[in-house]
Amino acid sequence: MMTGLALFDTAIGRCGVAWGERGLLGVQLPEGDDARTRARLLQKAPGARETAPPEEVRRACAAMTGLLDGKATDLSFIALDTDHLPAFNRSVYDIARTIPPGETMTYGEIAARLGDKLRSRAVGKALGENPLPIVIPCHRVLAANGKTGGFSANGGVTTKFRMLTIERAKTAGASGDAPMLFDPGLSIAPRRRRG
Repeated sequence: MMTGLALFDTAIGRCGVAWGERGLLGVQLPEGDDARTRARLLQKAPGARETAPPEEVRRACAAMTGLLDGKATDLSFIALDTDHLPAFNRSVYDIARTIPPGETMTYGEIAARLGDKLRSRAVGKALGENPLPIVIPCHRVLAANGKTGGFSANGGVTTKFRMLTIERAKTAGASGDAPMLFDPGLSIAPRRRRG
């Protein structure tokens, strides 16, 4: 089977998806224009050709679109082809996939689940290399004390904030009518350093 790719519209812009016979190989968040989105996707799936996606990929795109429209959509049904990725990264991604929409986890919590709470930087590095954002929800992983940590997608932490706001993410340990982690009405400009 040929490796395919397609672009699809979402609430945050045109995303891209690449697939092979065993599942999705890559998901690309919007890069500003279609040509750049395609180019980034081809880095994840070299040689992929743009074509109409098969039914299971269309369902995956519809589910990702629903999630980015604010629906609490479960993406666990989406088959991924991650065999070519490092074993440690796959372990991190398996844990990240268990974080439901509207919830978050810290790099340290993932490291602890992997058996070594001191490996949070390695967890962050693995998430920074995530070839399947949205489906492997690296945007739901934060640094300690609710700090954002990094985000390697176009727009950086602004994109991470936007995705978490769409999902109505709560602060760690929040319940009921606790405030949202990110208030869409607040500015997300970085704090100025005092000096």
